[in-house]
Amino acid sequence: MSTYFLTGATGYIGGSIADGLVRRGHTVRGLVRSQGKAARLLDRGITPVVGDLDALALLTHEARNADGVINTASADNFPAVTALIAGLAGSGKPFIHTSGSSVIGDDARGAYCSSAIFDENTALIVNPLKQPRRDIDLMVLDAARRAVRSVVICPSNIYGQGRGLNQHSVQIPFLVDNARKNGVVQIVGAGLNTWSNVHIDDLVDLYLRALADAPAGAFYFAENGEASFRHIGEALATRLGLPEVEALDPALAAEQWGAPKAYFTFGSNSRIRALRARQELGWTPRHGSVTDWILNELPI
Repeated sequence: MSTYFLTGATGYIGGSIADGLVRRGHTVRGLVRSQGKAARLLDRGITPVVGDLDALALLTHEARNADGVINTASADNFPAVTALIAGLAGSGKPFIHTSGSSVIGDDARGAYCSSAIFDENTALIVNPLKQPRRDIDLMVLDAARRAVRSVVICPSNIYGQGRGLNQHSVQIPFLVDNARKNGVVQIVGAGLNTWSNVHIDDLVDLYLRALADAPAGAFYFAENGEASFRHIGEALATRLGLPEVEALDPALAAEQWGAPKAYFTFGSNSRIRALRARQELGWTPRHGSVTDWILNELPI
């Protein structure tokens, strides 16, 4: 069995991956910022490493001594990723970095479903605001030239119950909490914008496959199915027993939720196809419909 260093061990993605690794008999050393959460990680069989992404020497040390590294804490922290790569350089060990499909998000503001669908062989159209994230992706992929088995996994909208300390993803739980607060499910504009989706259990399976078999310099999208935010909102309204969905003016949504959340997280199109993971790793996701999950499994 192997020892892996994991950032984001208390998070939704990282905690679920850590659970999957521990269940398979691996040792997980998880980065955690507080002693309180360190104790909770220990209860789950994860060895806590107290620190944060600013502790660059610690990150390099842990990477150097691990059999592999998984970064789920931040897709946008250049110094932290640089420190992790430094610890792995020349080792041939795996480094999986988590990106996110908002890198190809547009400025639809809920008004339309884009015809642009991206896969691993497609030239990506990256919004200038997301270029720093894409630059980090490319730096990770380039680490293959430094004898790091570097991999970037780029998930779409993730749903499902997490397996770690944090059981909640970003997009759907926010809409649920906002709906309970306001008595109505709110979406950005008409909500015609469409995102691909992936269930957390399927995503964990992809990470484990990539750890074992992905070649150096591999980039994988992660998705299985897609839905517009109008359809997601309607499913949420049905599940929560609330009135029809309310279309927020994008400017008002930006004022209430913040511009990045309104325009990227909930207002953009992010349509991808995970061709390479299926072809290269034999990844076969089992969950295909986020709206079915909302209607039948979303905890209420």
